[in-house]
Amino acid sequence: MIRSLRVVLALCATLTVSLAQAADPIERRICVFDLAGNVGPVMTAMKDWQTAALQWGLKAKLVAYTNEAIAAEDLKAGVCDASLITGLRGRQFNQYSGTIDSIGSLPTMDHMKVLLQVLSDPRSAQPMTSGDYEVLGVAPAGAAYIFVNDRKINSLAKAAGKKVAVLEFDETQAIMVAQVGATPVSSDITNFSTKFNNGVVDVIAAPLIAYEILELYKGLSPDGGIIDYPLMQLSIQLIGTKARFPEEIAQKSREYFYNTLDRVIEQLDREAEAVNEKWWVQIPDADKQEYEVMMQEARVQLQQQGFYNADMLNLQKRIRCKLEPSRAECT
Repeated sequence: MIRSLRVVLALCATLTVSLAQAADPIERRICVFDLAGNVGPVMTAMKDWQTAALQWGLKAKLVAYTNEAIAAEDLKAGVCDASLITGLRGRQFNQYSGTIDSIGSLPTMDHMKVLLQVLSDPRSAQPMTSGDYEVLGVAPAGAAYIFVNDRKINSLAKAAGKKVAVLEFDETQAIMVAQVGATPVSSDITNFSTKFNNGVVDVIAAPLIAYEILELYKGLSPDGGIIDYPLMQLSIQLIGTKARFPEEIAQKSREYFYNTLDRVIEQLDREAEAVNEKWWVQIPDADKQEYEVMMQEARVQLQQQGFYNADMLNLQKRIRCKLEPSRAECT
């Protein structure tokens, strides 16, 4: 009986130690790119993620960055255990998830929702890891539209000779701009809007959430416009050093991002409502079909040149054909 009691006490002691260890969360530094800093909408959303992460055994210290390039470099340097950055800049860490933001691949938010559901599934975990890094979550940032300082620039032909801001770290943008006969002007997320507002460039691509935050109405005034045809669905991605996050936590984080998707979309819709309707420029259906063909050809070209991931492009095509089986590429 005494021996049995000792066994029970030993098991209880082991269980107590295990529970104590489980109760101690791992501490990690999460760097968050938000143009508005600590009070911005991205940081606000990440504070909810921070609260949820405690339940997974992760104690996250959130640090706001107003310069995305530094947030990415600090991830490489190990200053950040994970960084929340745009999918465009995140392509350097994971080409598969970085191809989410490929031109014309996701025509609407409905397409994006289906894709994010697939990526949050545990069966999609493998391609979310690349080298030393792992994608811990993906959220939409809204569609990118063309903003012009002269609404007469409403076709590819009329863009020839115009100055277009392109992100310096994304070679694909300069390639596409040059192909339509326009002049790419190297810029960054922190200054492309200033160049547009000051007339240094004639054209930029931006999500509608940037309209108020970056005061793009200044660059649109008095005769500019927003072409009512989305170029791509943008994303923001939480990318972490794989060795710093247990796989169980990484998967729970990806699922959290998807489960809060509707809340993010509601916020994007509210931001879009701030855009004055007078700025919208409608284009003929024939032009839209021309753009669709052009973007499809661009995706193939950029994949062949090593910028886009073929597996992600194939997944996006399957989603397009599922939602729109009458598309020419699907029949």
